[in-house]
Amino acid sequence: MKNILIQLDTDSLPSTFDRVVAVDAGVDELFSYGNVSSDNVMGLVHGAMFTRGSKHLRHTAIFIGGSHVNDGEELLETVTATFFGPVSVSVMMDSNGSNTTAAAAVLSAGQHLDFTNISAAILGGTGPVGHRAAELLSARGANIRLYSRSKVRAESTCHQIKTNLPNARLEAAELKPSDELAAELEGTSLLIAAGAAGVGFLTENDLSKIMSLKVAVDLNAVPPTGLGGIGVMDKAAEKLNCLCYGAIGVGGLKMKIHKAAIEKLFLSNDQVFGTQEIFGIGEELLKA
Repeated sequence: MKNILIQLDTDSLPSTFDRVVAVDAGVDELFSYGNVSSDNVMGLVHGAMFTRGSKHLRHTAIFIGGSHVNDGEELLETVTATFFGPVSVSVMMDSNGSNTTAAAAVLSAGQHLDFTNISAAILGGTGPVGHRAAELLSARGANIRLYSRSKVRAESTCHQIKTNLPNARLEAAELKPSDELAAELEGTSLLIAAGAAGVGFLTENDLSKIMSLKVAVDLNAVPPTGLGGIGVMDKAAEKLNCLCYGAIGVGGLKMKIHKAAIEKLFLSNDQVFGTQEIFGIGEELLKA
């Protein structure tokens, strides 16, 4: 029985990145669909549900992708609501690589820090990766200051996280010029930059002034980087008075998590891989 992965992409052209990873993860057959929405997905899901007997349903799985995470989350909700009883297939949602990237960033930092009660800051925290990194850190006991150009948006993201994690310790903050931001970040142990491509948050000089910093992670692979002085290839590089990770330094673990998650989809027909589940897969990889 062949393992079939059905790629449901909310963009018009299904992601070639996600297709390549699926093939490299050993999928036998890959069916890719673009422009998928909650309005047109039901027939595709029914096709996955009703073509194989119950003991073979684990050999079919769904991957939800696309560049807009909110659309992906809406699609995931519709897909899982379409299942009934034991008639289901496993599903993974990783729109814009948000879940796998956030998991890899937090896990990388976690190799050097105990998150319980540490102070962490996330720059670009209202974006898809920053939001999920904040969610993962909150679930593990960190105190988090979540930064955005708009404090209102930061407050909204904090509210969303607290809806699912009532005990989360989150503070919304508005981004400031580099020198002011560096002064405000003194006392922070972990810094994650998850802003849009080309957005710089801190200069190299200002970043080096944050003496409390233990780990800094910059997830921007497109120059200029979000944190000055951190190279995209850095992986636990000792510089700027802390351990530094760049986008590609984190990317290797992200790719391993992505592939491992796809492989695990075919272990049973009732799994749903979202932020926390994908993080758990990454934890298993690091323990192996």
